[in-house]
Amino acid sequence: MHAALLSRRVAGGCRRVWCGIPRPLVHIRSASVAEPGTGRSDEDQLWEAASYLPFSRARIGSFFQERPVLRNPFLEDALLRGYLSRHLPQEVRKEHSCTQIWFERVANEVDGWGRECEVTPPQLVHFDPWGRRVDHIVTSPAWKRMKDFSAREGLVASGYEGSFWEWSRVYQMSKLYIFSPSSGLYTCPLAMTDGAAKVIQSIGVSWPVDEAFKRLTTRQPELFWTSGQWMTERQGGSDVASGTETVAVPQSDGSYKLHGFKWFTSATDADMTLTLARVQDRTGATTPGSKGLSLFYAEVSRDEDGRLRGIEVQRLKDKLGTRQMPTAELLLDGLPLSEEGRGVASIANMLTITRIHNSISAAAAMRRVVQLARDYATRRTAFGKLLKDHPLHMQTLARMEVETRGAFLLVMDVCRLLGREECGMATQLDTHLLRLLTPVVKLYTGKQAVAVVSEGLESFGGQGYIEDTGLPGLLRDAQVLSIWEGTTNVLSLDVLRCVARSSGMVLEAYFTHTKVRGASSVSSLAPAVKAVDSALSELQKFVQVAATRDPSYLELAARDLAYSLARIYMGALLIDHACWKGASPSDTYAALRWCEQDLCPVMTKQARGCYDPSTPPLDAALVYDRPT
Repeated sequence: MHAALLSRRVAGGCRRVWCGIPRPLVHIRSASVAEPGTGRSDEDQLWEAASYLPFSRARIGSFFQERPVLRNPFLEDALLRGYLSRHLPQEVRKEHSCTQIWFERVANEVDGWGRECEVTPPQLVHFDPWGRRVDHIVTSPAWKRMKDFSAREGLVASGYEGSFWEWSRVYQMSKLYIFSPSSGLYTCPLAMTDGAAKVIQSIGVSWPVDEAFKRLTTRQPELFWTSGQWMTERQGGSDVASGTETVAVPQSDGSYKLHGFKWFTSATDADMTLTLARVQDRTGATTPGSKGLSLFYAEVSRDEDGRLRGIEVQRLKDKLGTRQMPTAELLLDGLPLSEEGRGVASIANMLTITRIHNSISAAAAMRRVVQLARDYATRRTAFGKLLKDHPLHMQTLARMEVETRGAFLLVMDVCRLLGREECGMATQLDTHLLRLLTPVVKLYTGKQAVAVVSEGLESFGGQGYIEDTGLPGLLRDAQVLSIWEGTTNVLSLDVLRCVARSSGMVLEAYFTHTKVRGASSVSSLAPAVKAVDSALSELQKFVQVAATRDPSYLELAARDLAYSLARIYMGALLIDHACWKGASPSDTYAALRWCEQDLCPVMTKQARGCYDPSTPPLDAALVYDRPT
């Protein structure tokens, strides 16, 4: 009966498609009446039968892969919970435990905002409907919600309130560590806001800058300001001393107006900014080099017609990643400024803060991709079993976990040192370590993040390469971490400058502190302890030899030296954490695995003659090799 009915209806003409099958627009009364006892009409049964016919489009299968689920990022991070339980005083731990609802909100709500920021990037509107130049940067509603959320949660303020004494920075950065991967890159303007607050606090200038400090560090969304950082020019990059062309022209009232072109201005939608310029004298001349640079504070404001005062936004940068955040080229033509500051010397404190923020973002990106990959391994079946049951896959995830743990402990130790310095509890050893480790942690974790996140995307197979999963954005955004606030080579040379300016005292502090942390009697950790002690001895030998060589020798070794400082110190921290009475077997295993690698590559490459004076010409010849 069904076959006959089907042929009759098809013959009647088909004008409608249903589930991939042409469905006739023929209305037969009997077909709409349910058969007795079935509750289904002839028509329903007919099309149910038709679904089994060999139409190719109906045979697509019923399998859909489950997506990875982001759970409470705090509860899913055993190392974070262990570290805080070990180090934070009870009253601070109690406050931290009260943020459980906040952690859930990051996973369930804020993460969605971050995705909205990614798919709705900022747009630049040059003119209003009536032709007036307004240069208005339009950001997504989620970007604005991030600002209010950051203020209420004290993501900058908690670093300045001093509520947790020497642990204030660890408390602040642990929250940012959770927030960062879900923030839609809002941690970038927060980093610059924190850095600007630090500079203003250290200089100690008066109104109106003290009012700006209050706004940068408030918890009230309606008062909260973010700061930009307008340093880079077309010749500049990290070399601001010789690359800054912008000039500050003195005004009769003692203020200045800024004229120049800023090539790369992060967080262009900020409420204020700190920027560098050269002060002109009465003849219009400026002083070259870093001595001629001054640091200025400026508020971003508009006139009654909605036009920016003294600023034209030329264009927004089209970037590989960090698309959520507006980065622009700015023409400054009479931007009003505050009194001049101390130039490059004034931004040293800012660099400390922003580099630590950069490192937090790097460790957080690693942790997030590991969390997602770990969950996915319980949902994805390949070759007859779940990914978590494939030993090679689990070995790969374990290696990612070890890298993540090392990065986290190094970043948190630098945060601990910063907190001690800011509350006046730092010893001379602490101060030296902070100065040395700040460029080291930034350069090493930036490189780690790119490698670990890339490996993490691979663990998702093809889905890791598909934009609407949100996964590729993790890798695109990670790439900026090794570039912003100094590339790996620039920071490696900064390590050498740090050693030279302290007459080697920072290295003495490093060797003293790392020896203490590596001296463990736990038998299960003996191979790791031996590896760290051996690497530390090799590093000392290298330093002794390098001290007798030409400065160019150390310059060639700078990158490997920085890597060695990072790896040895991370190994010592992993061992130290594994010795804690509350440590888990995983903590011990992670320390052992970390210390299996070459902890002192600078000594390994020195033995191979990699820093020989003849190397640079050979390198140049290799890079610029031409066919003969």
